[in-house]
Amino acid sequence: MNNDSTRQSVLFSDLGDKAVVAKFDQRHASSDGGAILLQACDRRVGLTAALIGGIEDRRQCGKIRHAIGDLLRQRLYAIACGYPDGNDASRLAADPIQKLLGGRDPVGDEDLASQPTLSRFENAVRRADLYRMGIALADAVIERHRRRLKRKVKRITIDLDPTDDPTHGAQQLTFFNGHYDSWCYLPVAGFLTFNEEPEQYLFAYVLRPGNITAAVGALGILSRLLPRLRAAFPRARLRVRLDGGYATPEIFAFLEREALEYVVAMAKNKVLKRRAARLMGSARRLSRESGQTAHLYGECRYAAGTWSSVGA
Repeated sequence: MNNDSTRQSVLFSDLGDKAVVAKFDQRHASSDGGAILLQACDRRVGLTAALIGGIEDRRQCGKIRHAIGDLLRQRLYAIACGYPDGNDASRLAADPIQKLLGGRDPVGDEDLASQPTLSRFENAVRRADLYRMGIALADAVIERHRRRLKRKVKRITIDLDPTDDPTHGAQQLTFFNGHYDSWCYLPVAGFLTFNEEPEQYLFAYVLRPGNITAAVGALGILSRLLPRLRAAFPRARLRVRLDGGYATPEIFAFLEREALEYVVAMAKNKVLKRRAARLMGSARRLSRESGQTAHLYGECRYAAGTWSSVGA
């Protein structure tokens, strides 16, 4: 911890009869003590252990210094503590709390893996490993809430949310996206909401190139998730919420075939703009009066000429 040590001190002169001085010159010190609680939560849920089980170790046994589990835990806990860049490993490898999170003695055991080792680990993970890890994440989330809620689940809402992740270099899979007007990735995140609870629980996160459409991969994510939800919560009604990027014939056909409740936004067109004109006029008037954004909701019957179903 030599690079992070400092002789700075702080004087608290008004706390009592005697001055209190705080110094930050402890040799083996860390600012990530709260991560111990994160580790306790992880052990209870079993998420990291499940993710490790999805990775096949293809390295030569005689050349292994850091186990797959150690590398995964080191990377995940570092990100959770606010160190997303792999280069941070150069100074965190000797951090006593980070070592403790990795199951090592904070002082006596050897340091954690270096940045080059972590980079090799991340690049060695294959598509099949990522698939198994994705299944493990979904299963861990579903099982946790099955135990928590038991038979009390009446509705489960599934949200798929694509979001731009701007890039600033020549990263793999980075492309220009005209909608977001930036070079980016376009990952999709999946969330579950139980009953009317406000919390959303991440069950999937898939990295995708920046130049694809929002709906790419959605059917695969839903196809893997629905049987698991139905097995764990056989009495629950399933609802899917999607934004306008998912309004494709394939998505609608799948939702109808699976007999799901669904709410899918629609991209604007001349018909919908005409149907919404009255509400938009009222919303603009309210916005001018309040100086803030106004929201009004209405409904109408609508169907494209080639569709067999009518939406509201």
